[in-house]
Amino acid sequence: MKPERIGQDVRRELDRFGPAGAIGDVVDVWPAAVGDSISRNAWPARIARDGTLHISTSSSAWAFELGLLEADLRERLSERLGDRAPKQLRFAPGALPEPAGPAPGYAARGSPNVTEQHRQAGEEVAAAIADENLRKLVAKAAAASLARPPDDRSV
Repeated sequence: MKPERIGQDVRRELDRFGPAGAIGDVVDVWPAAVGDSISRNAWPARIARDGTLHISTSSSAWAFELGLLEADLRERLSERLGDRAPKQLRFAPGALPEPAGPAPGYAARGSPNVTEQHRQAGEEVAAAIADENLRKLVAKAAAASLARPPDDRSV
């Protein structure tokens, strides 16, 4: 027996909820409609009965800035959703979904391979620090930094 796709059945059932049922469609197009930066800091939360899309933001500053862009964002959503697009947008700080992965441009870094040479160099860097605990911490951090490839070091 072949499994059946239920996507259309789910959408048909969601349509029974009126405008609120369009949240799945909004979530589907949100990243492409608003761009990467906005989608990392704002996410659709719910659609009210009057068709207003309530959007959670990472901060009140994002809520304010996006409020200024409401007309443009509504237009972008309308291009992708047609008559299922929300009538108004409201932004407020709130919970955002966990990111699917690291932000673009972020390279995951493993632990550096600290050698005895790196440890000795770290100890030399920290030698003038009087506090023993602080000296050990600085030496360890310096050794780890020196063990990273030059193109992997922060400036």
